[in-house]
Amino acid sequence: MQKTFAGDDRAITILASEPGPYVPATTTMPIRKPRAAARRAAHGPASPRGKSRTAAAASSDGVPAGFYRDLVWNLRNGVLAVTRDGRIAVMNDVAYRILGLTPRTTDIGLPFTQVLKDRPDVSRIVAGAFDLSHLPNRAELRLKSTGKVIGYTLSQVRDQAGEITGATLFFKDLTRVEQLEERERLRDRLAALGEMAAAIAHEVKNPLAGIEVMAGILKRQLPESEDAQSILRDIIKEAKMANAIVLEVLDFVRPIRLQVERISLSDVVRDAISMAESHVPRGDVRVEVVLPEDLAPIQGDPHQLRQLFTNLFTNAFEAMTGKGHVRLVAQQLSAEEEPAAGDCHTIPLDQVEVADNGPGVPADVMDRIFSPFFTTKPQGSGLGLAIVRKIVDAHDGRIDVSAPVDGGARFRVTLPVSGSHELFR
Repeated sequence: MQKTFAGDDRAITILASEPGPYVPATTTMPIRKPRAAARRAAHGPASPRGKSRTAAAASSDGVPAGFYRDLVWNLRNGVLAVTRDGRIAVMNDVAYRILGLTPRTTDIGLPFTQVLKDRPDVSRIVAGAFDLSHLPNRAELRLKSTGKVIGYTLSQVRDQAGEITGATLFFKDLTRVEQLEERERLRDRLAALGEMAAAIAHEVKNPLAGIEVMAGILKRQLPESEDAQSILRDIIKEAKMANAIVLEVLDFVRPIRLQVERISLSDVVRDAISMAESHVPRGDVRVEVVLPEDLAPIQGDPHQLRQLFTNLFTNAFEAMTGKGHVRLVAQQLSAEEEPAAGDCHTIPLDQVEVADNGPGVPADVMDRIFSPFFTTKPQGSGLGLAIVRKIVDAHDGRIDVSAPVDGGARFRVTLPVSGSHELFR
């Protein structure tokens, strides 16, 4: 037996059932007449003019009909309610969206294990509502299927006699909050590391400069000794390399202070290709650039974005060792986000994909590729891609790496056309 608050398409259906164990849908179960129905039968027919008990109660309490339905449907939290026998009683649109499920009107009345069969982690939480003595009030869960982080509260539903008649799960998508907290923690770590790196750089740069100058003097004083010339060239080369690493470390740990302006990604990408060629010999690597003419300009720091794409191109040129193909494709996307105050709205995004047909990224290092000082190159510092991620985070964007089935590596950078840019200020 079920009751419906209103007859429109978005009505919330409440299943009226007696407490009892869950019985599979294939089992025929005798249904006792609910106490409310028994009382109506004992006191006579329904109220005049065909008013239902629900409508009559609503009018006598001064609450408009459908108010509770609208209340649940307009909550910004996901709401999932089940009866004592394990059937779905309420599931609003937000719940479907957060869990990544397709809304179906036929879900009402089905066992929650059937509706949530692709979300076993959520199903386990709901199943524990009738077994746990202390229900979680503020807990978090990362959904394995979607990677989203949800914060949830689980509570039992009791009738006037204190009997448990169901359970309710309230939850909210905390993925964005989790990302912001992680970036805040990263900023704190970088600030501490920056102070240490600045002190080290001060102590190291001066001796390196002295070594390079003295080696240059000796090189000029011993022009006839080929052995000395070779050794001194190596000393100067190593001193310059060490100095470059020190500067790279400072670039990584120094907080980014964005100089934001409206810029075209097309100009940034073309400049980045030229800068990458000055860092690493391009050789016979063919570069293909696909940039739509209607690609929206973004609010960003042109210097930082040039460094971002320069590092990606440099990384690709080094991986292919002078022969191969690099393809850059840009497109405009849109995404929904839920701000701290207000409803969901669509934000425009620019997505740039840089793919090469080089040796690719081994699966065992995919998770560490953006970690500072991690590198698979003999002479790499391990900071190039770490700086890329830092710049992307500063622009409130996202970067992903994948290994295509046909080989190579693919980096996908997604940037909002307009962002807050407050994370690393």
